[in-house]
Amino acid sequence: MTGRSAIAVFDLGKTNSKLFVISSDGIVIGERRTKPEWVNAADVRVLDDRALFDWMELSLAQAVEDHGVGRVVFSGHGCTFALVGADELVHPILDYEQEPPRAVAGRIDILVPDFRETFSPQLPLGFNYGRHILWLADRDPELLSRSDAILAYPQFWSWKFSGRKVSEVSYLGCHSHLWAPLENDFSSLVDGQSWRSKMPRFVRAGQELGSFKVVLSSGDAADVVVHNGVHDSNSALYFYRSIGFTNFTLVSTGTWVIIFNTSCPLETLDEKRDMLANVTVDYQPVATIRFMGGREYDVASGGWEKPVSRQAIVSVIARGVFALPAFAAGGPMQGSEGRFVGPPVDGEERAAAALLYVALMTDLSLDLIRSTNPIVIDGGLVKTGLFAGLLARLRLEQPVFTSANAEGSAFGAAALVFDQLGSNPFVDETVKAAAIDLFGLEAYRDAWRGLIEIDRRHEGGDDRKELLV
Repeated sequence: MTGRSAIAVFDLGKTNSKLFVISSDGIVIGERRTKPEWVNAADVRVLDDRALFDWMELSLAQAVEDHGVGRVVFSGHGCTFALVGADELVHPILDYEQEPPRAVAGRIDILVPDFRETFSPQLPLGFNYGRHILWLADRDPELLSRSDAILAYPQFWSWKFSGRKVSEVSYLGCHSHLWAPLENDFSSLVDGQSWRSKMPRFVRAGQELGSFKVVLSSGDAADVVVHNGVHDSNSALYFYRSIGFTNFTLVSTGTWVIIFNTSCPLETLDEKRDMLANVTVDYQPVATIRFMGGREYDVASGGWEKPVSRQAIVSVIARGVFALPAFAAGGPMQGSEGRFVGPPVDGEERAAAALLYVALMTDLSLDLIRSTNPIVIDGGLVKTGLFAGLLARLRLEQPVFTSANAEGSAFGAAALVFDQLGSNPFVDETVKAAAIDLFGLEAYRDAWRGLIEIDRRHEGGDDRKELLV
């Protein structure tokens, strides 16, 4: 087949993995979805990488047949890595949502570099994936010696499809403990553990690595050019910069709400609030704060999957129902236990309280990261409709924009490939969100912040400065 100009983007999330086919003029012309399978293997939870690869291979072949795909690239969720030896995994890929045993944590956490070296806060579970590498090494001291490469998650898939092992900075610099952004080099943890030799050479996200042969239904074969992958929220940041945003705050939403403020100085970051420096595909650190907003909404809402009406929001505010942090690990209120206060709610009203919670947590995070510039919301929360309007009402001094496609991580990965081809078909199609007319929202925010401040003090919060600003 000749003239195949469409790009396949595998946008690989923890909960959902997607394939987007993007035409040469920047339009989504095909889409498929699956849920990765996380399975138990002995005493740990791991990815069924074989099942995911089979889905990806079949989906890519279908995309070649249906849409003339000629290139493929990968955007991947954070906190995940692969230990590879020769042509196979030497250990299954760990689910980052599991905590090392307490005795092990005591041994490995003292090895973590200082925050001002890596700008990676010390987080629970595998949110710093250097911590999970240390855990595996503690479980099996010979494991790293059997590995010839430590691959970040997108680079694992780039390797599976191209056969080439490389590193990429946006993922290594994503709260891993493995990167020192001010030194533009690996951290002292990498050298202290003699891991530098396990780190393949760097290739910029989006660059060509090789090719993958797909078998079509006719029995013919077609080669697809494979490009190096990228960290998903960094990919979204790249996309909005590519269409003209410069000094802005990106609210990238999915399982996580990850907030980048391109104008916030790194010295203002507070490691106790899950604030960190991400690193762009071009090696520049960017101040970031995050919480597990998508997961928290699912938990707090009781798994609600329908739209939430304005009437339900009005009722929750009038009745004084509050969802208080936190319904998942991480975030600026670590150690707090998620709960509801006020009259009991269920169904849509419970979902409304959960949506208000995510909006208020986003608003608080924006204050903590000193956001005063324009805001762009990308990702799954855009599709809820009310989220952008709530945030616009809470941030009246800042314009809030939403994207029509809401898939910035996939579009950013495609933009990186288009850059290699000398083209950029994407244009700014964001729209300004209108602030929702909602009586009592500001007073509701003040009451919510007062409640979480009481909880923080009761739990022995930090005395150096007030959390609420």
